[in-house]
Amino acid sequence: MSYKFGKVAVLLGGISNEREISLKSGSAVLAALISEGIDAHPIDPMHDDLNDLKAKDFNRVFICLHGKDGEDGKVQGILDEMNIPYTGSGKSASAKGMDKLISKSIWKDNNLSTPDFLRVNSVNDYGSIVSRLNLPFFVKPANSGSSIGINKVNSEKDFNRAFQEAIIIDKNIIAEKMIVGREYTLTIIGQELLPIIEIQTKTEFYDYAAKYSRDDTRFICPTDLPLKLVQDANAICLRAFNLIGCKGWGRVDFIIDNNNNFFIIEINSIPGMTNHSLVPLSAENIGISFEELTLKILETSCA
Repeated sequence: MSYKFGKVAVLLGGISNEREISLKSGSAVLAALISEGIDAHPIDPMHDDLNDLKAKDFNRVFICLHGKDGEDGKVQGILDEMNIPYTGSGKSASAKGMDKLISKSIWKDNNLSTPDFLRVNSVNDYGSIVSRLNLPFFVKPANSGSSIGINKVNSEKDFNRAFQEAIIIDKNIIAEKMIVGREYTLTIIGQELLPIIEIQTKTEFYDYAAKYSRDDTRFICPTDLPLKLVQDANAICLRAFNLIGCKGWGRVDFIIDNNNNFFIIEINSIPGMTNHSLVPLSAENIGISFEELTLKILETSCA
C-alpha cells in the first residue's frame, strides 16, 4: 500500500480541549494504517511544526484533530499552501461546519430543518431566549465538539452557569431549542452513505460522558426506522453535508421528533475514531473492518 499513498502523516493530539479524544482517534488510525502496510507516522501539532511536513517528504495527511485548530480550517489552510493531499473537508467547509451559527444559518436559509436558535450575547439575554425558544433549551459554544460546554437550561440560574461555562470555550455562543425525539447519526464517506445509528442515552442528552466514558449508552445499528424514513434521512443528511461544502468523510447528527419531522443538529467534519466512536460501528455493520475503513477514508484525500 505504501506505493499508492506514499509517506502518510497522521495528525493527532493538537491543542484543543478535545486533545485526549484526538490522541485516541489518531493512535487507532495510525495502528490500523501501519497494519495495512502504510508508511504512517504520528504528528502532534502541540510538539511538531506542520510547516515541516513538505520538507520531511510526507505525501499525504490523515487528519485526526478534533475541535479548534483541527476541524476549523486552520490546519487545512496550511496543508493547502503546501499542496499536500489530506482527508476530510477543505478550509472553507471545515470552518463553516465547525461554527454552529454559520452551519445552522446555511441550513435554515436553504429550508433544511434545524432546531431554532439564537446568538447569545450576555446573561441578560435570558428573557428574550425563553420567549423565543421556551424552556428547556440548550446553550452551546458555537465552535466546539464532543458536547464540551453544552448545557441544558431549565432556569435562569442554569442559564447563567451555562453561559459562564460556554464563554470560556468560545466567544460565540448559541441558544438552541430542545427537540424531543430520537437521536441518530449518519456517516458519509465520499458520497457513500453508511447505515444510520440510533443513539440511546441514560443521560439527559448525548453529552461528553455518554460519548466517551459511560457504558450504558446504547447504539442501535441498523436502526428500526421504516424504509421511507431511512430514505428521507439519507437524502436530508447528504444535502446538509453538501450545503456546507463538505467532502471526503464526515458525520451528520439529527433528531426525528414524535411527528417524524427531521432536524439536523450538526456536522462532524472529522468524527472520532476511538473504540466508542460511531463511524467504525456503522462501517462494521456492513462488514467493513476498522483497517479497511481507514484506507477508504485515506483514499478520499485530495489537495
